[in-house]
Amino acid sequence: MAAKQSVNDDIQLVSKQRVADYGEVYTGQREVNAMLDLVKQETDRIESRFLEPACGTGNFLIEVLTRKLAKVASRYSKSRAMEHRIEYERYSISAISSLYGIDILQDNVLECRGRLFNYYSNQYIDLFGLFSDDDLPNTLKFILERNIVWGDALTLQTVGDNPKPIVFSEWSLIQGGMVKRRDFSFFELLYQSENNSMPLFSDTGDDVFIPEPEKEYPLTHYLKLYEAGSSDI
Repeated sequence: MAAKQSVNDDIQLVSKQRVADYGEVYTGQREVNAMLDLVKQETDRIESRFLEPACGTGNFLIEVLTRKLAKVASRYSKSRAMEHRIEYERYSISAISSLYGIDILQDNVLECRGRLFNYYSNQYIDLFGLFSDDDLPNTLKFILERNIVWGDALTLQTVGDNPKPIVFSEWSLIQGGMVKRRDFSFFELLYQSENNSMPLFSDTGDDVFIPEPEKEYPLTHYLKLYEAGSSDI
């Protein structure tokens, strides 16, 4: 079921045709916040990953980003000094790269990416002023193109003229502003987690199942991710 943004929380239907075809309804802000409050500890963790398999235009993802960027700002934006700007950039990239979404409707995917990009940009400009160059916005757009996928969460395939298995990128922030990217098949992640006795994640220190990536990339500076991976889009 696709979740969309509603100007009026009382309005939940997009159109009868889209409801009939895709089960698409609005999710109100009150409901979004109530559900995310149940996992508040995770929304406050900058690096914790969230996947919305029917993300719509991003109601849940935009709220998670709001909470994560507020946490980043409280820690790393003490002033407009360059060192604080760099720290904010690094950890805010970690925050936005931790959000993943799938939607079967292309217009929803494009709007979701745009909403996340615009929210990040507005927060950044409020703190530090305009972007100094195109590197950071280009990296943001590249990550969102990788993370917010036009696909079908039931078939685990992309949608379009040439459907392919959905592949997600893991972005891990390393010391010095470097990022390690590894690509994983969504099917393999689900299959292995369902058929393995160990979980994918653990907050209690238990052993976890570590999947094998389909592809690994060299360490890349967070501002140059879009250059290193431009051929993948």
